This record gives sequence, structure tokens and C-alpha cells, in this order.
Amino acid sequence: MDSSHDPSPASPTVADPENARLHQAFIALREGLAQTIVGQAALVERLLIALLADGHLLVEGAPGLAKTTAIRALASRLQADFARVQFTPDLLPADLTGTEVWRPQEGRFEFQAGPIFHPLLLADEINRAPAKVQSALLEAMGERQVTVGRHTYPLPALFLVMATQNPIEQEGTFPLPEAQLDRFLMHVKIGYPEAAAEAEILRLARARAREHMRSVPSPVERMPLEDVFAARAAVLGLHMAPQLERYLIELVLASRDAARYDPSLAKRIAWGASPRGSIALERCARARAWLAGRDYVTPDDIRVIAPDVLRHRVLPSYEATAEGWDGDRLVAALLDVVPLP
Repeated sequence: MDSSHDPSPASPTVADPENARLHQAFIALREGLAQTIVGQAALVERLLIALLADGHLLVEGAPGLAKTTAIRALASRLQADFARVQFTPDLLPADLTGTEVWRPQEGRFEFQAGPIFHPLLLADEINRAPAKVQSALLEAMGERQVTVGRHTYPLPALFLVMATQNPIEQEGTFPLPEAQLDRFLMHVKIGYPEAAAEAEILRLARARAREHMRSVPSPVERMPLEDVFAARAAVLGLHMAPQLERYLIELVLASRDAARYDPSLAKRIAWGASPRGSIALERCARARAWLAGRDYVTPDDIRVIAPDVLRHRVLPSYEATAEGWDGDRLVAALLDVVPLP
């Protein structure tokens, strides 16, 4: 299933005035991002879903597709700091987490925090760093804390990692371990924009160049973090029918034991989604429904977001890989065999 074209119906049914205000604020945020990130509506939507679902995002796409621009644009519209780390083969864990520096005048060590302590972190080309550096993200992404030496430091209340990887360059890269992949709420794949969007990108690039020469940046209204946390609470309050929750669980269970539905599919799956996948699918489906202005989740919310949530959690067997199967094809097959409620 292609998740790049999934227009969400905008029919607000939220009666609570505060919830309606938050929804309108996020719609304005989405529209502002769409003006900056042209031709990547799915990426904008997934970025907001990750923000609402309190998770991390892995974005895969060719160079020049606005992956870095996306997280920068989000940071410019939130009252939150932003840091970018270019992952390279010689990067050290301390370059990410920080290190303790000896202060001889005071006779003590002082911790110098690294870029991971920013609320919004861009891990650019994460698959270019060796496993030791990649594993430095595990504790931060899973436990929202960093341990350096004998001390553990909490991360900000808002902590979102957007990692990027380039699929066309394999030389000098280190595949992400499955344990770290599972820490990502979604794995989003993006493609090239269409002709109309490409023309708009050219126009926007000219406008930015003129603005840069004038050195007068346009003011952007920034959303308070309190609104982000309040919106997250509203998302958790959405109604999900029991039969829909059962359908969501069945999708994940089928990834572990598909023999009940299709014995040939079971042989193609080496490893299914963990309980973290169930949690991620529910949170993302709720966030998508809330962004669409509904106070309830529909089957489409689950089916549209399932490929991004599960493609990196459902691993093909060796035989399936040899036959050309990957996570996307396996998830599409699961959506076909598990009956709708």
C-alpha cells in the first residue's frame, strides 16, 4: 500500500472549545509546513503524527527531498530548540550525548551536554555511523534519559528524533540494528515530487533567495509546548471501538503467526512486530483521526498508517527476500488477509 497519497478528510466534529482550538492550531501548523515543504504532504502528516504520538521518525529518501528542511521548519514553528547531527563513520558517542570535562580550578568534573539534549534532534544519515554511536540513541529514544559515566540525565519533556537515511548509497553505511529500528514510531519512505510541485519548489527557492539577500527573515508564530502536550492528551481521549481495537491487535498478531490466515505468508515472515508495534499503531491511528477533525478512529486510520508503523518491524525470511519480498509487501499482504471488523 502506498502511503504517499492519503488525503485526510477535514470534517471537525470536536465539540470541546479547547480541543477545537488545539485542532485549529495544528491545522495552521500543517498548512505552514506545507508551504515550506512542497510536494511532501505525507511527510508533513507523518511528522505531525509523530509529534502528537510522542514518538520518533525514520525518514528514507533520496537526497534533496526536504528531509532536513522538514524538521527545521517544524522547529521554527514550535517553542523548542533544534539540533542537527551529521552522522559519519568517525562520530563518537560522546559527540552525541556529551561528556564530563575536568575543571582543575574547581577540582571537579562538569558535564557538558551534547546535542541529544535538544527537544528536536535531526540525526542526518544515521546509517553512516557505526553501531556504537547508533546504540547511544537506544537509551535516549526508549527511556528518555542519557547515562554518562555514573550519572543519568533526563531529556526534555518534548523529545523527538527525526533520523534520515539515504537508500541509494550503501558503501560506507551501517544497517540499523532491529532493536533500534523498533524504537522508531514510524519508518517513512518518500519519493520525488510531481511536476506541479517541482515548479512550486522552484518558485519558493527564488523567493527564499531574495529574502536571504534582504536579510529580513519573515516572522513565524511559534506554538507553545503546552499546546503540544494538551493535544497529545486530546489524542489519547479519542474513541476507539472495541472491535476496531481487536482488528488492530489481530494485524500485529498476524505478523507473528500468519498461519491462521495464510500458511504461505507465515513462511515468508521471519519476525513479527513487537508489542511496541501495537502501541505505535494505536497512537498513530488516533493522531491521524484527531488531525482529520474526528473524535473517533476509523478502520482507514489504521490501514493507511499501518505500512509506516510496521514496515520496519515485520522482517522477511531469507526465502522471501530471495523472492523479492520486503517489509512493505509483507504488510500489504497482512492488510489483505486480516478481515476488517
